[in-house]
Amino acid sequence: MRTNPLLPLMYEMAVFVQVVEAGSFSEAARQLGTAPSAVSRAISRLEAALHTPLLQRTTRKLRLSEAGVEAYRHCQDMLRAIEAVADVAGEKQIEPSGKLRISAPRALGRHLIHPHIAEFLAKYPQVDVVFSMEDRPVDLIEDHVDLAFCITDDPPPGLKGRKLFRIEQIVCATPEYLQRAGTPHNPKQLTEHSCITLSENPIDSRWKFSKGSRTLHVDIKGRYTVNHAAARLDAIKQHVGIGCVPKFMAEEALASGELLPVLQDWQFTTNYQGDVWMLYPPTRYVPLKVKSFVDFICEKLI
Repeated sequence: MRTNPLLPLMYEMAVFVQVVEAGSFSEAARQLGTAPSAVSRAISRLEAALHTPLLQRTTRKLRLSEAGVEAYRHCQDMLRAIEAVADVAGEKQIEPSGKLRISAPRALGRHLIHPHIAEFLAKYPQVDVVFSMEDRPVDLIEDHVDLAFCITDDPPPGLKGRKLFRIEQIVCATPEYLQRAGTPHNPKQLTEHSCITLSENPIDSRWKFSKGSRTLHVDIKGRYTVNHAAARLDAIKQHVGIGCVPKFMAEEALASGELLPVLQDWQFTTNYQGDVWMLYPPTRYVPLKVKSFVDFICEKLI
């Protein structure tokens, strides 16, 4: 059997994964219980063997080179394969463990994912969760994320994923506001109202409505602009104006009559609606901590 010349570098590959996930040589060295110089030499040996730089070193952070991204994925596969062999051999308890890094948009994360985290932690005591909630595209490799939730009708290629459910946005207001300012029956009438919107980009102030083959774009304005869905919902409830929020956040208030849908016979479309996808790297060996969370959250949300 021919020996792979890279087999002697398995330690260096493991160190490389540790450096990427730790974000620095010094932190990786601390986690490995060795010196930063030893970590640096291990990376240099791996780069020399592969004849290509894997990391771009700057004064503030490390970034993966184009070759480094691919190398990182393959080295992760190697470590997961070793873990799988250990599981089969009974060398460790087959129980999810380690640090699980997940990411989700703020409203989705706060209202639909976060409420279940305590139960997950209780069920899997060997797993620690690092949950990042932010409304920006996440790069699973660059951001060191194991699993990301995103709202899109066009999930990025090259990742494994599972579609969970669909999120729609709804335009609504309080009965008190509508009694005072009037109820719009056509999207164009929104220009006469104080509208609450977010401020991520200029298009957020142009609302799109459609009915059959007819499409209208309305430039709305108002006295309050805020890029947090919970804050917009709170402002709507305080009669500040007509606003748009994810429908799942407003369902209770709509059911009780605290809020009323506006322009319900028109289809409202924004950049913040679509299918909720759960995405993770397309590795052959999915870590048990990731698989356990995927199964757990699907049971809660689907």
